[in-house]
Amino acid sequence: MEYRELGKTGLRVSALGFGCGNVGGLMIRGSASERERAIARAVELGINYFDTAPSYGDGQSEQNLGAAVRSLRASVYVGTKFRLDAADLGAVPGAVSRSLDASLKRLRREHVDLLQLHNNIFAERAGEPVSVADVLDRVIPALQTLQGQGKTRYWGITALGEPAALHRVLDTASLHTAQVCYNLLNPSAGVEVAPGFPGPDFRRLLARAAERRVGVIVIRVLAAGALSGAATRHPVAVPTVEPIATGPDYASDVHRAQALRALVEEGHVGSLVEASLRFALSSQAVSTVLLGYSSLEHLEYAAAAVARGPLPAAALDRLSTVWARFGRGAASGGSA
Repeated sequence: MEYRELGKTGLRVSALGFGCGNVGGLMIRGSASERERAIARAVELGINYFDTAPSYGDGQSEQNLGAAVRSLRASVYVGTKFRLDAADLGAVPGAVSRSLDASLKRLRREHVDLLQLHNNIFAERAGEPVSVADVLDRVIPALQTLQGQGKTRYWGITALGEPAALHRVLDTASLHTAQVCYNLLNPSAGVEVAPGFPGPDFRRLLARAAERRVGVIVIRVLAAGALSGAATRHPVAVPTVEPIATGPDYASDVHRAQALRALVEEGHVGSLVEASLRFALSSQAVSTVLLGYSSLEHLEYAAAAVARGPLPAAALDRLSTVWARFGRGAASGGSA
């Protein structure tokens, strides 16, 4: 397993992380024995970062992760999150503290290694709960207080919302990490895309994070499974899923992923899943890539793919031609 610096934290995290969310579903709908076997095998493979949140299964993910890690006595890094409602903004420190205390109880831990804002971020509130000013003036001070109390070691954001607002937060906030949507259907956080490219343009957010020494945790690397190229979903996975920063719906994402099969057909990779994971790790700005698992077999396959290293230059060049077609298709109203 490759290990990478998590920004300026001093932590070295595995290039492949363990996502404990609802999309893969193993940590929520898998049996206790399946969860424990998967975490034990992940640790054997060298995975040392596990990412969860209170909203994953209404606390079940945190509870199940805590039980498994405790049973195995595994020494791993754990990150969780908190979400603010509009009513919380008048008393952010209390809201964040209460959320973390509840998470620590479920996780059976005295502290977490990373606590992350789970809200999208916008320039102004305007109906959305969290603005740039809220992050700078309310959220960061609350997190600094919790760090002083020893309840979290580091903190970060979920880098979704308005791209300009995200860049401003990275420029001005005291952040350790950012969870960034970066995949083969929307690579704009890492590469320049043409006008008309489908999805929001994150304007090379990875480069900005690297400049600020903010650790990047890649999310939605498989676009919630669409980049497997198959419309069917695993029985343990969430039955339906809304895309984030890609197409209008899951079926559209699966359809657009077919154009990427050129990487497989031309022998660059063995599958779209392999291409997706190795693509994300081709950026040195990326610290770790989260993947949500539905089975032990998914975990084994992902670890083997990551072990092959970043995509070669020829594969990255081939992607440029595919992405150019994506942009032309969106601009003309057609499909790529």
